[in-house]
Amino acid sequence: MWRIWQTFNPQRIMTALAVFLFTLAILIHFILLSTERYNWLDGAAASDTMAAVTEVDTRV
Repeated sequence: MWRIWQTFNPQRIMTALAVFLFTLAILIHFILLSTERYNWLDGAAASDTMAAVTEVDTRV
């Protein structure tokens, strides 16, 4: 394992990994925000979803 760290710069790899993971997280959040079901910023869709869940619960 130590030979890998002699070949690559650990500081550069950790920085690149952090940038990649942050970009991936932002991408996933924007994909979820673009859907109607998982858009937590739009209050109307969220209340409709909760109303539908409540109706299902009362029937059971």
